Amino acid sequence: MRLNDAVPKAGSKKRPRRLGRGVSAGQGASAGKGMRGQKARSGGSTRPGFEGGQQPLYKRIPKLKHFTVINRREYTTINVSKLASLPANTEVTLDSLIAAGIVTTNDGPLKILGDGELSVPLNIKAAAFTAGARSKIEAAGGTCEIIEKAKG
Repeated sequence: MRLNDAVPKAGSKKRPRRLGRGVSAGQGASAGKGMRGQKARSGGSTRPGFEGGQQPLYKRIPKLKHFTVINRREYTTINVSKLASLPANTEVTLDSLIAAGIVTTNDGPLKILGDGELSVPLNIKAAAFTAGARSKIEAAGGTCEIIEKAKG
């Protein structure tokens, strides 16, 4: 084996196209790019995902993970610690909390959250309870009743 024996395999090397070097060269004038238009220009190609100014697919569809819920349930939330100031065996509803001034706005059905401590037994009627809130209310001797509030 000599250095002059190390040649590429026949047919593996192909001469490059010589563009725009006259009609007889085969790729003269428009260099095989047709007539005018964006793709015929130098540097004339769109970036990947470009759809001619239309909102591209990668922007039209939602991102993966954490899709926004279309009809999300909105609740008026309150923690158990805020209910500790009420007298024993009080019936607690959204209307009674608004009347007492503990809740100022009606943002939807009432939901009880479990932050804080409760030592007073209360009869609570709400649309939803967290597991921690339910256990604290029942440990204090109170009751949890779920009521469904009509939308609107």
